[in-house]
Amino acid sequence: MRIGLTYDLTTDWAGEGLDAEDLAEFDQPETIQAVARFLTLRGHRAERIGRAQALLPRLARGERWDLVYNICEGRHGTGRESLVPALLEAYRIPYTFSDPLALAVALHKGFTKRLLRDAGVPTAPFAVLCSASDTIDLSFPLFIKPVLEGTGKGISEASVCHNRAELAAQVTRLVAKFRQDVLAESYLPGREFTVGVLGTGESARIIGVMEIRAGATYGFETKKHYQDHVRYRLAEDAEAMAAGRAALAAWRVLGGRDGGRIDLKSDAEGQPMVLEINPLAGLHPVDSDLVILASLAGHSHEWLLEQIFSEASARNGLAWNAGTLREIYAAD
Repeated sequence: MRIGLTYDLTTDWAGEGLDAEDLAEFDQPETIQAVARFLTLRGHRAERIGRAQALLPRLARGERWDLVYNICEGRHGTGRESLVPALLEAYRIPYTFSDPLALAVALHKGFTKRLLRDAGVPTAPFAVLCSASDTIDLSFPLFIKPVLEGTGKGISEASVCHNRAELAAQVTRLVAKFRQDVLAESYLPGREFTVGVLGTGESARIIGVMEIRAGATYGFETKKHYQDHVRYRLAEDAEAMAAGRAALAAWRVLGGRDGGRIDLKSDAEGQPMVLEINPLAGLHPVDSDLVILASLAGHSHEWLLEQIFSEASARNGLAWNAGTLREIYAAD
C-alpha cells in the first residue's frame, strides 16, 4: 500500500517563538523514522507528508494514498486535532485513529467529562472556568489545568488549589499563558493509572493497566524528566482492573478507534475516575506512556504499530500484509 504519514514535528514550528512546553505535544524525528521503517519492512511505500500545511497543497495537486497514518496534533483552535482527519474525509482517504468528532470532544476536557458523566462513566466533579471571577460550586482542594492541552502542559505543584485565593491565582495564570478556559475538578488523592486500549467499538480491548508512581505532580516537567521522578509498573489488582473497565467504557463512549490511552486517578475510596481520553496517544519508540505500558505487558513498539495498522486496515476494508514481524525484522 501507499501509506502517507501526517505529523507535527517540533522542528516544523521552529522560529515561531514557542517554548518547550508549547512544543511538548509535537513529535520527534525518531517517531516518524520508526513508523516509516516499520512500513518499509512490511513492503509498503511510506511517504512522509508532515503537518496540515504540507498536506493541503498535495491534496490540491491530486495526490492520494491508500491509507494515511495520522498523528497530527495541530497548533491553533479547538479543532486543531480534527483538521487533518476532516480533510482526508473530504477526499475520501482512509486514515488511522479517531474521527474528527471524537478528536474534537477528547481535546476539550470539559466536554469529555460531560459526555462521560452522562454515560455513567466515573469522573470527578468539575467545572470549566473562563476567569478567576467565575463562581464555582465545588469543595476544596481542587485540581486546575488548561481545558485544551495534553502532555501535562500547564500542570505543576501549583495545580492543587486549597482555597479561593490559590484558585484565582492559578486560573489567572493559565488563562493568560494558554489563552483558553481552565478545568477545575475535585482533587483525587488516590493512585494514578493509564490504560492502553486497542480496537474500535465492541471489539476494543485493553493492552494493560499501568500505575504511575511519581515523586511530584505528574505534569509537564515531571513527564519530561520521567527517568528521575517516575516509576511505572503493570498493575493487576482489583483497583487496577476497575480502572481498566472504566477506561474501556470511556473509549467506547467517545467512539475511539484503533488505539489510544485513557488516564485515571482514584478518589479517597479507591474508585478510579477518568481524567481524560487520549485518542492520539504519543508513540515515541521509547518515551511515550503507551509504548512504555506495552513494553511492561511484554510487547514491542513494532507489535503496537502492527496492531494499530491491522485495526485501521480492517476497519477500512484494506488488505494488510499478513507476514509476521519476526520474519520481516529477522530479514533486515
